[in-house]
Amino acid sequence: MSCGLALTIALAMSNPSVALAAEQPAAAPGAPISVAGEPLFADIISRSASLKAVVDGWAAAKAADDAAFFTSQAFTGFKAQAEQLAALDMQGHLILKERGTDGDLKCILRGISEDMPKKVQAVQAAANPAERATALSELSYLLNDNVEVITAPPKPEV
Repeated sequence: MSCGLALTIALAMSNPSVALAAEQPAAAPGAPISVAGEPLFADIISRSASLKAVVDGWAAAKAADDAAFFTSQAFTGFKAQAEQLAALDMQGHLILKERGTDGDLKCILRGISEDMPKKVQAVQAAANPAERATALSELSYLLNDNVEVITAPPKPEV
C-alpha cells in the first residue's frame, strides 16, 4: 500500500469533512479555485473564528491574569480545540499537497498547524500580564490569519 493511500485512508477516517474535501474534483490546470466552500476548509474557518472570539474576549477581560485561569475548564477546553484545529489545518495541507494545487495556501496551512500549539503554549508560559497580552494578541492574529488565507481569492501561480 502506498504511503499516499494509507494517509488518505487515515485522514478520511479521522474526520468526515476530509473525505468530502478529498472527493472534490481536481482543479483545471492553470485555473485557481477557492477551497473556502469545501466542508473541511469551511470547518477550519468556523472554528478559527470562534476561537479568535474567545481569545479576544479573554484579552479584553484580562482573564488570563487570574491565577486559576490555566487550570480552568475554559482554558483546557480551548487548548484541546486549538489542537484539533491545528490537526485540521494539517489535513487541509495534506489534501492540497495531494491535489498538487495552491502551493501558498498549502504551505501556510502547514505553518499555522505547527504554530498553533506554540502560540497557545506562549500564552501559558507568559511570565507577566504584559507578556500574556502580547501572547494573546499573537494567538488572535494567527487565528484570524487562518480564516483570511482560506477566504482570500486564489491567485494564479507565478
